[in-house]
Amino acid sequence: MENNHKCKEDFHVHEVLGSTRVTGCGDECHSHRFATISSGPIPTGCSHVHEVRFCTDSCDKHQHEFKGMSSEAIDVGCGHHVHFAEAFTSSNGTPSHKHKFTVASLIDDPTCE
Repeated sequence: MENNHKCKEDFHVHEVLGSTRVTGCGDECHSHRFATISSGPIPTGCSHVHEVRFCTDSCDKHQHEFKGMSSEAIDVGCGHHVHFAEAFTSSNGTPSHKHKFTVASLIDDPTCE
């Protein structure tokens, strides 16, 4: 993060959207999409993380949930930052399975100077 933001975080949230990795074979092959807004910042030393929760869209009459934490802030220049998350959804469906996803948040408040 840039020095003017280090160790002092203003309240903000991030949009998080993406797709899970495909799982299953043949007619069972599918993935899911998700979109959510993170929690506000949770301080971690001189950075912060965000809690991320979502339910995926419904596919093959089931959906998945996720609740976890983002990475610390990753500076992308001009006073903005993003966060990263790589994890698995809950196990749902018949047969029971889960999906892996890798996602970066959108930048915080893109219209703020």
